[in-house]
Amino acid sequence: MSVNAVLMVSAAGIIGIALGYYLRLIISLGKRGSMELQIKSMELSATEEAKKITLHAEAEAVKVREEARVELKEKEGNIKKTEDRLIKKEDLLDKRQTDIDKEVEEIKTRIAEVKRVKEKIAEMEESKRAELEKIAHLTEEEAKQKLYTSLEKKCEEDIIVRMQKLERSGEERLEKRAQEILTTSIQRLGNSVSPDILTTTVSIPSDDLKGKIIGKEGRNIKAFERATGVEVIVDDTPGMITISSFDPIRRQVARIALENLILDGRIQPAKIEGIVEKAQQDINKIIKEKGQQAAYECGVINLPPQVIAILGRLHFRTSYGQNVLQHSIEMSHIAGMIAEELKANVAIAKAGALLHDLGKAVDHEVQGTHVEIGRRIMQKFGVDELIIKAMQPHHNEYPYETIESYIVQTADAISGARPGARRDTVENYLKRLAELEAIATSFTGVEKAYALQAGREIRIFVKPEAMSDLEAKNMARGVADRIEKELKYPGEIKITVIRETRCIEFAR
Repeated sequence: MSVNAVLMVSAAGIIGIALGYYLRLIISLGKRGSMELQIKSMELSATEEAKKITLHAEAEAVKVREEARVELKEKEGNIKKTEDRLIKKEDLLDKRQTDIDKEVEEIKTRIAEVKRVKEKIAEMEESKRAELEKIAHLTEEEAKQKLYTSLEKKCEEDIIVRMQKLERSGEERLEKRAQEILTTSIQRLGNSVSPDILTTTVSIPSDDLKGKIIGKEGRNIKAFERATGVEVIVDDTPGMITISSFDPIRRQVARIALENLILDGRIQPAKIEGIVEKAQQDINKIIKEKGQQAAYECGVINLPPQVIAILGRLHFRTSYGQNVLQHSIEMSHIAGMIAEELKANVAIAKAGALLHDLGKAVDHEVQGTHVEIGRRIMQKFGVDELIIKAMQPHHNEYPYETIESYIVQTADAISGARPGARRDTVENYLKRLAELEAIATSFTGVEKAYALQAGREIRIFVKPEAMSDLEAKNMARGVADRIEKELKYPGEIKITVIRETRCIEFAR
């Protein structure tokens, strides 16, 4: 029973499996048929879409090809036109080149003809010149000089009148303005000057002191001279002792020391050294104060202390009897007024004028001109370069680089050359006058010459038959040039040439 049941169950299971497999097979076959239909449907749709795309692409291709053909045709037309224009231009250029070549050849031919004509003309001129020289017995230069001389004599009066007219017109335009500036500068500073010399005198209350100053066997005077570096002259002049030295500072130190010794009454070598040392300190103090006062009075600020100290030494320095520090202060005021009138830098002009003779304070101790020494001092202590440029050309040793340099030289001439400012020694004065007259009389045709106005004017009388008015004017210029080259003098010298014609007859 159990076996039959197992068999039945097994048979039923096998039948169920077979039935399930069959059913699955039938279902799968049904699904496969539907999928094939879908695939075929998709293939048909794709084929139709591809045909549409192909037709559209072919239509677009035809359109693009047509457009390209039209564009290509247009470009070919444009290229053709361009080629035609280029061909025409080439033809035109060829024609122009041909014309140019012809013109060049013609020009060359004409140049050759002109050259031949010029050579022929030159030969004719040379032949003509040689013939004229042969006939006239004069060379070309001689004939030219003779013609010039003839024209000069013929037009001499016209030339002189025109020259005088030009001179007057130039002078009249500038003289009034120059007079205004210079008169304003001079009138306020025309002070009298007390001239100094190389000796200083010391008054003594009694001549008995001369013996004490000399000392036993001259010990006191020798010690004094050794300590001060001056020469003490004790002569028969009553109530006076003379101190001599080329160094004004030494001379002032000696003066103060000697006056203090006289007041003290104890004159001996040991005492002398202490008094001299104290006098040196007093002088140094005076030098500093004088330098500061000068800078303050002129309104020149920010100068280095060393420069101010050297500037103060000029208080004891003279030039042609004129105190150099006072001269520099005067120049500074004049330069300031001129600079203000000319719209220049007033501060630079005043500083350049105040320091222009700085080198004179030590020129007896340092080698070189006082201008070069002053430049080195100012450069060493850092003075403004514009001030150095303003002061350095005042003796024409350096070029004029600024308007202030011209102003400083002008102020120097005004201050140094005005009446009463300076004085020469008698020997220098007579020597300068003699040299002026010698230069004037060395010219041909001069009858006599006189130096006048303390050497400020030279008046020359010429022989009227020996020269013309134009030659007399040229002589005046020649004399001025000789004086400028050969003489040294302050200010300016006026040269007056006088040519007189006198006609004398006698009535009998």
